[in-house]
Amino acid sequence: MLRVIMTLIIGLAMSSSVSAQTMMLSLSSDDYQVTNVFSDVDTFAINIEIDAPLAAGSYVNPDIVSVSYSVSGTLVAGTPSGFQSFALQRDISGTEFYAQGSSLGFEISQTAVLSDGVQVAELVGNGIVFTFNGREVGNGRFHPALLELDMNGTGRIQNSDNVIVEMPLQQVAFGEEYITDLMFDPGNTTLIAGPVTNPPNPGGSSGASSPWEIAALILAFLLAPALRSRASS
Repeated sequence: MLRVIMTLIIGLAMSSSVSAQTMMLSLSSDDYQVTNVFSDVDTFAINIEIDAPLAAGSYVNPDIVSVSYSVSGTLVAGTPSGFQSFALQRDISGTEFYAQGSSLGFEISQTAVLSDGVQVAELVGNGIVFTFNGREVGNGRFHPALLELDMNGTGRIQNSDNVIVEMPLQQVAFGEEYITDLMFDPGNTTLIAGPVTNPPNPGGSSGASSPWEIAALILAFLLAPALRSRASS
């Protein structure tokens, strides 16, 4: 019985420590010097929860839990959309993100110091080291963003090449709605935070029990007969 108990506890410990870890990738216009080239992007923010613990390696369209991003600004006359301004907000799952034609790519260096997250300087490459492409196909939106960061501390956010409708084909080429150049300090611009571990249930009857609480209850149940027998002898 002791072997069964130990196997159960170890299995619960492994499931609680491995499956709960994700890493959060975040970018915000507050962290960059913004220079508008065509139209005016006022603000942008990108938050992506990646379904993997923080580690060195290549991430090309990794499994994603969720994507939340926004980009807003004013547009010059004559853009394909014909709008004067825009404020795009997207809150979608990783599955939907890829299904609509979007992509994500970067590589964390093997020499990166991960205790403080990942700075742009700790990505791999001599040119573009990070790409977020919010491309959307056939859904009617003109303004999904393409954001690229270069190792030299420059970058760009512009509209991606979005296919507005498929039949008949109507497509907006890169930058026909907005183009904004970015500058930043690669060594001091944190792109990815450390591992995100789902917090334990703080208590109360409404929340689900943690694996450790379940293990303790099972252990007490299995040991109760032995304890009662010893007490009566």
